[in-house]
Amino acid sequence: MTIAWFGWIATAVQTTSYFVPSTSMLKKIQAVAACLWIAYGVKMGASPVVVANLIVGAAALLSSFRNRRSTVNPTPFGPVLANAETNPAPNCD
Repeated sequence: MTIAWFGWIATAVQTTSYFVPSTSMLKKIQAVAACLWIAYGVKMGASPVVVANLIVGAAALLSSFRNRRSTVNPTPFGPVLANAETNPAPNCD
């Protein structure tokens, strides 16, 4: 397989990530594409490609795990504000 094919395969994988319905799946596919880009960068001797895709891959993986944890408590301020609609604050006028 020639070096150019790594770039084309990485491009195809990256592009397919935009057609999946799930955000978590999109991030995982982007992490795989980043790994392919890293292999391409190593074979080409292009350190900016390697470093950029290390950052992209890490961000994709970390954010996919962060989003999984945030579904346990979907509101940023916990159950206090989640109950604000059903239990509004008293009028202090």
